[in-house]
Amino acid sequence: MGLEKEKSDTSIIMDEDEFNRSIEPILSKQGKVYAAAQDRDPNDINAHLKVGFEDVIAEPISTHSFDRVWIGSHAAFELVKFIFYRLLTTLLAVPMAFILGLVFGVLSCIHIWLVMPVIQSFMMVLPSVQIVWRSLTDMFVTPLFHSMGKALSSIQVKTTEN
Repeated sequence: MGLEKEKSDTSIIMDEDEFNRSIEPILSKQGKVYAAAQDRDPNDINAHLKVGFEDVIAEPISTHSFDRVWIGSHAAFELVKFIFYRLLTTLLAVPMAFILGLVFGVLSCIHIWLVMPVIQSFMMVLPSVQIVWRSLTDMFVTPLFHSMGKALSSIQVKTTEN
């Protein structure tokens, strides 16, 4: 079981764009050249989503299924992942883009017209508040900690082993 001697070829399921790019030398003779696919994640923020079949399903050497089962399950995994991703993005991409555009537009407006003016106002007031705060800490907090430091500095701890 799982120790078949025959070799099997794995077929790769490609969408039409990938297939067209793979036969680019043939098409270039006819004058059509397909450009390389653009990187839709240039900052690599979704690197954790690059999950392959081997990342999810792994059979140790001691337990292998039949080679054809392994190849079939690999093909089914890739096909279902591809189809469901395309289906869900077809249904959800435009509404989610609309909602997220609305959310980020509102957040930008709030940040520009409310948050930053309040922060700038505080920054203008803070130098005078800093002077008052420093005076209060110099009058009350500093003498307290100096007294505690002097009182506690005379304590000595010695450890003895029994």
